[in-house]
Amino acid sequence: MFEANLARIRTHRNNIHRYRGLLRTELSGLEREFIEKRMADEQTALDALVADFQLPTFPAAPISAPSSISVNLERPRQMAIFPGGGSPALAR
Repeated sequence: MFEANLARIRTHRNNIHRYRGLLRTELSGLEREFIEKRMADEQTALDALVADFQLPTFPAAPISAPSSISVNLERPRQMAIFPGGGSPALAR
């Protein structure tokens, strides 16, 4: 059901996008009126679907926190700098 509703939402969104593109072209008054009506219908249908749309729910996994938290406050080791910026193997 989720996938079907998602497909319907995508279809309405794509139709609205197509109608917007058509409205940017040169149309007669009757054609423009027809497309505007169709676009309004698509938007209404999309709004109704989105209002009822629910994401699937999954059972939540229990969250287990560690019994104690440790923080390493030691000073970081200094790295030796070798000529040429390489490693000791490359400095030979």
